[in-house]
Amino acid sequence: MKLVSWNVNGLRACLEKGFSETFKTLDADIFCLQETKMQQGQLDLEFDGYQSFWNYAQKKGYSGTAVWTRKAPQNVTYGIGIEEHDREGRVITLEFPSFFFVCVYTPNSQEELKRLAYRMEWEDAFRAYLTGLDKKKPVIVCGDMNVAHKEIDLKNPKTNRRNAGFTDEERQKMSDLLEAGFTDTWRHFNPDIEGVYSWWSYRFQARQRNTGWRIDYFLTSRRLDSKLKDAKIHTEIYGSDHCPVELDIDI
Repeated sequence: MKLVSWNVNGLRACLEKGFSETFKTLDADIFCLQETKMQQGQLDLEFDGYQSFWNYAQKKGYSGTAVWTRKAPQNVTYGIGIEEHDREGRVITLEFPSFFFVCVYTPNSQEELKRLAYRMEWEDAFRAYLTGLDKKKPVIVCGDMNVAHKEIDLKNPKTNRRNAGFTDEERQKMSDLLEAGFTDTWRHFNPDIEGVYSWWSYRFQARQRNTGWRIDYFLTSRRLDSKLKDAKIHTEIYGSDHCPVELDIDI
């Protein structure tokens, strides 16, 4: 299966920058989005051969996730079952016979880390949600997880040490999740590669300079390691301040 995840930073804007063509070119079995920034009924976007599922934030023009899948899921759920965390349209879970597929848009800790405390609560709740699923069947989780895990995962680690997405607290939560039984699939195939990122600020010509961060992930239950075939970061694809990430897996 080919799986693709992309933070589009506003789907309607991304559509004007070639989203439909990119969708068809990547030809994924499951294609999921974060930060759609839409409300129900604002856009009817369907692709032949796919079912789609949408989770919208209560706040207009904010957050939101979507999934297209060729294979019909057995069940679909929205959120993680905790009202406090389920108001922003951040999680969609598809259940298939042999695995769970989870699309997530992790909350940003924001400037001056004003949402870091909430982010820590979210991290613990989301990890508990994933480990609960993992007890039933293997899990594939992907999306913008808003953290560069290691210094190798961003261009300027020293100057970003206490910035949102690279705090010790956020990085430790990613370590905790991986230690709970998950594999960072990009690093599984590319343990030492530097300079490959999935997000660049729109400021200071960051993308042209490749001053980026790797904050978009595919994580899989560790017992799926033998089924992993390849992981890609499509730095050649534009249309957002993020680029798509891909996992190829024999499942």
